[in-house]
Amino acid sequence: MALAPLNEDVTFDQLTLDPYPIYHRMRRETPVVRVPSVHRTFLVKFSDTKMVKDDPVLFSSNDPRTPMQPAFRAHTLMRKDGAEHLAERKAMNPALTPKVISAEWAPLYEKLAAEYLDRLPKDGPCDLFEALCGPLAARILAHILGIPEATDEQMMRWSQNLIDGSGNFAWRDGPFEITDKANDEMDALFDKLVERCRATPDASALSVMVNADDPIPMSQIYSNIKIAIGGGINEPRDALATMIFGLLTNPGQLEEVRAQDAWGKAFEETVRWVAPIQASSRLVTEDTQIRGYDIPKGDTVMTIQASSNRDEEVFGDNSEEFFVFRDKNPHQAFGNGPHHCAGSHTARRTVGKIMGPMLFERFPNMRLPDPAAVKWRGFGFRGPINMPVILG
Repeated sequence: MALAPLNEDVTFDQLTLDPYPIYHRMRRETPVVRVPSVHRTFLVKFSDTKMVKDDPVLFSSNDPRTPMQPAFRAHTLMRKDGAEHLAERKAMNPALTPKVISAEWAPLYEKLAAEYLDRLPKDGPCDLFEALCGPLAARILAHILGIPEATDEQMMRWSQNLIDGSGNFAWRDGPFEITDKANDEMDALFDKLVERCRATPDASALSVMVNADDPIPMSQIYSNIKIAIGGGINEPRDALATMIFGLLTNPGQLEEVRAQDAWGKAFEETVRWVAPIQASSRLVTEDTQIRGYDIPKGDTVMTIQASSNRDEEVFGDNSEEFFVFRDKNPHQAFGNGPHHCAGSHTARRTVGKIMGPMLFERFPNMRLPDPAAVKWRGFGFRGPINMPVILG
């Protein structure tokens, strides 16, 4: 059996700190490679990651060896396939359609964005990651989910706890102890809010699921809300922070984005360049081959969309660069196939059409004095963890 080559040199910490040079080398030398530190076979080329996501029968989301289950204390819809997955996804979808977002949520997004921008200093130094990106994403999501009683601090902490736990591919004990506490806190809040949703229904995700004609089990309603908390803050938060970095370090592109009102293009390039969700696991259900290598039944492959989004065969020689006006941008930042991100419409609206344009309009002379001071972190989920700018 010709198994994929083994790379015992790459560590989990290296992938957390700076994975892109590693992925660049893998695309060139070992596009299918076993990485023991993460217990996965990495797929780093665009065509391979797309093929896997498009075939949920051969490559199942129901991976029993994922840290997501202990992190969420649930078998979530992210780890389900077929009718079971579809039933839970459809339960929340009515709150996330483009029509509902436009009619119900867009005015609230704009109102909240204006309020949080008003809280910033008029000029001078400011860490936009802490002061804007995280809190605003948290507040918007709390309303969409139907849990506005949760504070910004709680939402951001729960989200990061769940991200750290579900991305704990090194299987360290600490992150799961933290997610246990977060799960207890979330469950206690949801218990209080269910009766309110029944008494006064609205368009929020919790209300839609609780009041459905044939509701899914309450345990799965709770896990759906938790999945949305885990992914629904970091995606717009990290996308906005990355967009700020990309545009401020490329002032010519920023000028052209303003001239063309090309904020949508800027958003798509942002999530291509640094995908907020960097990797996804799939369980191999039958013996198969990828690029001539045997992938045995029971193996777990990991699609590295962080790498496929920079595949030179698709995005050209400047694939490692932030370039808003590239000819084509078929990125996989929101996945593809049955598990395409349900929050993609929300992220595009909040960041690409509202938060980004409003921020740069409010502070036309904003600058990033030291790009090297920005720290990037994350393997499964990635983005800046600070954004120290000078407002003006």
